[in-house]
Amino acid sequence: MKILTPNDVIILSKRGISTQQIEEQLKSFVNGFPYLKICSSAETGSGIIQVSEVEISNLLSEWEKYLQSDAVIIKFVPASGAASRMFKDLFEFLESKNNEPENAFEKNFFDEIEKFAFFNDLNKACIKNNKLTIKELIANKLFKSIVESLLSANGLNYGALPKGFLKFHSYPTEQRTPTQEHLVEGALYASNASNIVNIHFSVSKEHRSLFENDLSKTLTDYEKKYAVHFNVSFSEQKPSTDTIAADSINEPFRDKGDLLFRPGGHGALIENLNDLNGDVIFIKNIDNVVPDSMKTSSVIYKKIIAGMLVNLQKQCFSFLHELENESISKAKLDIISQFCEVRLNNHHGNLQSLSDSSLREYLIKKLDRPIRVCGMVKNVGEPGGGPFLAVNSDGSISPQILESSQIDMNNPVDKEIMLHSTHFNPVDLVCGVKNYRGKKFDLLQYIDKRTGFISLKSKNGKELKALELPGLWNGAMSDWNTIFVEVPIETFNPVKTVNDLLRKEHQ
Repeated sequence: MKILTPNDVIILSKRGISTQQIEEQLKSFVNGFPYLKICSSAETGSGIIQVSEVEISNLLSEWEKYLQSDAVIIKFVPASGAASRMFKDLFEFLESKNNEPENAFEKNFFDEIEKFAFFNDLNKACIKNNKLTIKELIANKLFKSIVESLLSANGLNYGALPKGFLKFHSYPTEQRTPTQEHLVEGALYASNASNIVNIHFSVSKEHRSLFENDLSKTLTDYEKKYAVHFNVSFSEQKPSTDTIAADSINEPFRDKGDLLFRPGGHGALIENLNDLNGDVIFIKNIDNVVPDSMKTSSVIYKKIIAGMLVNLQKQCFSFLHELENESISKAKLDIISQFCEVRLNNHHGNLQSLSDSSLREYLIKKLDRPIRVCGMVKNVGEPGGGPFLAVNSDGSISPQILESSQIDMNNPVDKEIMLHSTHFNPVDLVCGVKNYRGKKFDLLQYIDKRTGFISLKSKNGKELKALELPGLWNGAMSDWNTIFVEVPIETFNPVKTVNDLLRKEHQ
């Protein structure tokens, strides 16, 4: 590429990025990404399964039985996000001219400050920095001093720490971080026959030692309490998944002469997921945890969707073994086609025109893929992508998790579908990543590269275009078999702002 200097090529090589990748990324800035064609939103009975009481019992039994096998079960937790966005309102309060809380958010924070799990730590930081307790600072109307002790480096430094490292929940004898809550969750639904719980955290490079040191202090206590052995591992987002920034004419953006790279978004984590050697992998965001008093529903439905995964996987594997027979009967091909349509929700259109051999090859391709079961909750106004039935490149229709940026909101039909969707995605996934012969899929082969998106950012006052890779549970898993299951809203309790910790679900 003429626009790359010899030094650029050296930098790219060190990052593990090829010039071909850069060419493709720059073409994306020029061409953009197409909107996905959607047929409808997924709804209960039409794309989303609502399990009955009988099915719940059977699926729980299915999962408990699977736990007694020698399968490797991993809980994968994306945990690289910084907590700074949690405290956006408090940062704005610090920068404002107001010395006392003015809006509802600020008033709520100070009125209920004693309910936060980090209250005692914050009180100690206030005494150290101001020689006054939180109560005394409030009495003297020194509200900003409290916030400074919470967010700044000379206090708790919560404004710069990863979200997984903050104290979320209080117990009589401890205060737990979300990282520790994920350990407990793992012990409750992912402990195998040897009582081993595999948990993998994807973290940022600068925070990895914080996670490792924190867990090393408490891991033994949790192992004793739950009679398990935790096998905890970490990974970082690979430099090779960073994307190049572009300027207004879609050429590489340069900062003091050097190429500027930006993180590729959570879609980059498909590489981390691909490196894990597991049979079944749960995925759940770091901040979606609750205290023990609220865990029952989450644990039950984790087992339910896992039971459904292994049940469907067994059926897929059985059919794939039968499809190895080139002389398989037309009647059997019809049964397998119906399974794909009814159970996997893959709609093929008119397959009657295919010859038996072509239909056999088609079904092998459709069944021999990674599989995921995704919990979906009813839409009550929380942010998040949603479940839709979308058209694939081969003309078939299948379930997909889409973000609003992937849907053409200028198309009145698509906009209507989007606005009246009944469910949204809480990131509650369980994945089968090995094929029917026990070999791990190369997950990078199942990404729809047309599903990234471009956003406008700035650097030192200059506008730039940033490219995000296909999202981990969006385009990065586009070519998986996907099943949506309705799960209760109480299984979704993310912490997006610090005041979310005051909700009854977190107390």
